[in-house]
Amino acid sequence: MPEVPVNAIPEPRIEPSRDAVDPLDSYSESVVRIAETVTPHVAAVQMEVRRRDKTFPTGAGSAVVFTEDGYLLTNAHVVANADGGHAAFADGTRTEVDVIGADPLSDLAVLRGRLTVPQPVELGDAARLRVGQLVVAVGNPLGLAGSVTAGVVSALGRSIPVAAGRNRRVIEDVIQTDAALNPGSSGGALADVAGRVVGINTAVAGIGLGLAVPINSTTRRIISALLADGRVRRAYLGLVSTPVPLSTRDGLRTGERRGLRVVEVLPGSPAERAGLRAGDVVVRAGGQPLANAQSLQRLLFADAIGAEFPLAVLRDGGLRELIAVPQEMSAG
Repeated sequence: MPEVPVNAIPEPRIEPSRDAVDPLDSYSESVVRIAETVTPHVAAVQMEVRRRDKTFPTGAGSAVVFTEDGYLLTNAHVVANADGGHAAFADGTRTEVDVIGADPLSDLAVLRGRLTVPQPVELGDAARLRVGQLVVAVGNPLGLAGSVTAGVVSALGRSIPVAAGRNRRVIEDVIQTDAALNPGSSGGALADVAGRVVGINTAVAGIGLGLAVPINSTTRRIISALLADGRVRRAYLGLVSTPVPLSTRDGLRTGERRGLRVVEVLPGSPAERAGLRAGDVVVRAGGQPLANAQSLQRLLFADAIGAEFPLAVLRDGGLRELIAVPQEMSAG
C-alpha cells in the first residue's frame, strides 16, 4: 500500500466556538443595553379632545417619563389641540394624562400622568454628540411596546422650519440620524450609548432619515417654562435676517467672523423703533455674537421682554450701537 504524504492529509475542520468574539457582538450588546435601559420609560400615548360628554381621538405617538412625579415629554404635534389622553407602558401600566403645556415653535410638549408611572429616564446633553456616534431610537408606536432602531448621528446643527399662527421660527440644532423612525415613534426617545435621552424624535424627513429635537440648554429652558407656566413666553424683534461672513476689515473692527444681514424690518416692530434698516449687519445682540438666526433666537426668551436689548450694527462702513426693547410674541 503506497504511503500517503503527510501534507496531503487534510487538516480537521475546527468549527468556531460559540463563545468566540464576533465584531458585531459589542455593537449588539450596546444596543440591547440601551434598549433595556430606555424602553420601560417610553409610553404609547393616544390623545383626545373632549366635546361635551364625548371624547374624540386627535393624535397618537410616544412620550418619555422625565421626572419623578410623572411628567412626560413628547412632541407638540402629537398633542395638537388635545385636552388629555391615555398612556400605556411596556410593563402594562396605564394612566390618563393631562396636557400641561405645548410649544409648537419647538415641537415639544409636557404631559402628566394621573396615576403612578415608571421611573424617569436620565436626560443627557445633545451638545456632547458627535457625528458618527451610535444612537438608539426608542418609541412605543400603536402600543407595540419598545420599538427599537439603531443608527448613528448623521449630522448635527440641522434646522426644521415651524410655524404657529403667523409666527415663523426654526427648531435649532436638530439631530439627524439614520436610525429609522416607525410610525407613532414621534415623541419617543433618542438615546446615547449610556442610555441617556439626548433627543425627542420628531419627524421622518425621508427614507433612512430621522430627526430629533435636542435636549440642550435651550430646550431645557423651554421644558422648564412649560412645567411652570404651560407655555413659552418669547420676545419679538420683528426682523428677517440671513447669516453672512464678515470681511477681513469688518472682522478686525468687530472681533467677529459672521453676522446677520437684515433683509426686512417689519413696520411698527421693536426693530424698526430701534432704528434698524434693511442692509444692516447685526454682529452682536445683548452682548453676544451672532453667527446665525438661531444665535439670536436663543436670546429672545421671557427675560428679554420689555428690557433694553443692545445691538451692535455695521452700517455704511461704521459700527453703531442701537437699543431695541423686544415685546412679547403674541400667539397670532
